[in-house]
Amino acid sequence: MVEQLFGSKTRVKLLQLFYSNPNRSFFVREITRKIDEQINSVRRELSNLLSIGIIVSENTDNKLYYEVNQKYEFYDPLLAIFGSGKKANTVTKDAESVDEDYKALGKVELVVFTGQFTRDERAGVDLLLVGNVNKNALDKFITELEAKEGKELRYTVLSLADFTYRQQINDRFISGIIEAKKQVVLDKIGLLTTVAVEK
Repeated sequence: MVEQLFGSKTRVKLLQLFYSNPNRSFFVREITRKIDEQINSVRRELSNLLSIGIIVSENTDNKLYYEVNQKYEFYDPLLAIFGSGKKANTVTKDAESVDEDYKALGKVELVVFTGQFTRDERAGVDLLLVGNVNKNALDKFITELEAKEGKELRYTVLSLADFTYRQQINDRFISGIIEAKKQVVLDKIGLLTTVAVEK
């Protein structure tokens, strides 16, 4: 039904990808892999979405990257349909379903994607996990995520106490993550809500 309303299955998949991942940039081949559609139809729909202003593009290292345009006048209504109804830099899915995704890792309080995911190197890492994390489960999770993303990832795991202490003393690493463009996937106890700034 949504495909009929929006005219194309590929367009709907693209909108779901972009609005479920605010602040995240993707290049064409990565998009075709993630939504499992033909490259020609992906290129055509990207061109349509660009011309309307729903997405924006930027050329970096000879690759054209696309991401959702958060200044688009109908961003919020489209986010309500295709995303989670949350603003960028906040949790992108409801906490309970995301919590299920990370349960195997242990007691995870915070999950942040940045760096390569958002093309912002100020953070110095691509993934930050805060909580009591099981080492074997983490190794498996990172291996699977790297295979899925097709690249090696830099990640950091901090205990809740360590993160809180570093935040209190304005630690450079934590400040870098706070200032960087990021996608906060899970923030169970609001560790970043008081400091997250819309980019």
